Amino acid sequence: MNSPTDMGNLTSLPPEVQRLHKLLALQKSAYQHYPLPTAKERIERLTRLKKVLVKYQDQIADAIDQDYGNRSITETKIGELLTCVEHIKYYSKHLGNWMKPSRRHVGLIHQPAKAWVQYQPMGVVGIIAPWNYPLLLSVGPLICALAAGNHAMLKISSASMHFGQVLENILSEAFPQELVAVVTGGGVISDTFSHLAFDKIIFTGSTAVGKTVMAAASENLVPVILELGGKSPVVVHPSCDLKETAQRIAFGKLWNAGQTCVAPDYMFLPRGKTAEFIENYKDVVSSMYPDLQNNQDYTAIINDKQYQRIQHYVQQAQQQGAQLTEINPAHEDLTGVHKIAPTILTGVTADMEIMNHEIFGPVLPVMEYDQIDQVIDFINSRPRPLALYYFDFDNARADYISQRTHSGHFGQNAVLTHVTQDDLPFGGVGASGMGKYHGPEGFFSLSNERSVMSIPKLFSLKLILPPFNKKAALKVLEKTFLR
Repeated sequence: MNSPTDMGNLTSLPPEVQRLHKLLALQKSAYQHYPLPTAKERIERLTRLKKVLVKYQDQIADAIDQDYGNRSITETKIGELLTCVEHIKYYSKHLGNWMKPSRRHVGLIHQPAKAWVQYQPMGVVGIIAPWNYPLLLSVGPLICALAAGNHAMLKISSASMHFGQVLENILSEAFPQELVAVVTGGGVISDTFSHLAFDKIIFTGSTAVGKTVMAAASENLVPVILELGGKSPVVVHPSCDLKETAQRIAFGKLWNAGQTCVAPDYMFLPRGKTAEFIENYKDVVSSMYPDLQNNQDYTAIINDKQYQRIQHYVQQAQQQGAQLTEINPAHEDLTGVHKIAPTILTGVTADMEIMNHEIFGPVLPVMEYDQIDQVIDFINSRPRPLALYYFDFDNARADYISQRTHSGHFGQNAVLTHVTQDDLPFGGVGASGMGKYHGPEGFFSLSNERSVMSIPKLFSLKLILPPFNKKAALKVLEKTFLR
């Protein structure tokens, strides 16, 4: 669906589509009216955002819990609310320095000119958020957009219906629609949103949908930041204490029941270590989640579609020879609650569906290796992941892995936590995404790095203007520059 070239074409479109185009026109007009907010004004906007997030934290967490059918309130407050609040503090502290023009070198032949780079807002940013971390992955990019001086429209996943309504209400309390607007719904709304002529789009979601968003954005030459998924591997060195390793991996794998784009997706263990790891993993998981069915700390799978997809991967792997270890300490029947017990799959092979699609659930396939270079070759033969995790306290060995692989993030002895770090860029590479945000990269990714050059009254280049018969000038050029 192509965007209409003028407002007169809107009357033939459905009302919900008309609204999107009118919202974009409203925001573009407001931005053009005041295109360069000061650092003080940007910080004030971020402060307004922080206030409503804190004020309505319980409503936000409850709404996400409703959308999931059971989403840990504590996980929401720690993983999403707290992270957003900390990002706001970080950007408020640093954006004044980032906004300052950057002085650049001018070649001798152009002296006494001056050159610099100024960082101006891009305009209106479109943010397309997924359902798995609906607050962090909508408000996180919004923080970057506001810090860079932009206006923003947020598209919330149709699977996050309750949260979308709450977010629309609280952001409308903090901002006028010409600055920040929330859009909910699916179908034609989702399709139209990705076709709008934004000044930049940030999309978080699957690789498959990311391709369609990028294709839609290309119709208006809209640049994109794509934060996609992928299968993030874990590699464990033989020297590791498997009890400690199991605890760290279980934390990352089972946070949000594995519905995390940077969750450990599959694991390599040294040959013969699998049984020991499984026993330690079972102990750790049982201590964290002694029961599952009515445990408010153990998150459900978001909906039946995702639940059935994960079950299909597991069943297909079993049919092809994989062995299943299910960790269900209270031996509960989880039928009908959309919860999947923490599961380890062994005996998996590279051609199984579960090894070729992002799992997005609490299922961990385990493979064994003999030589570390075999693991490196396996990882490098597959699409580049959003994260790669290596467990080993020897930094030289970690560097060996890091320097021979590619991923959006390389984590040593920790999983997941890099996403919450204020000063680290977040993003993928290759099939796992393009572009970064968080950290200074979030500000600069959503700013136009505009080059500026100023030449004074003295114009030195007149010495080399045509006709090119000034032999003295040519000799100076040859002796000074062309050598």
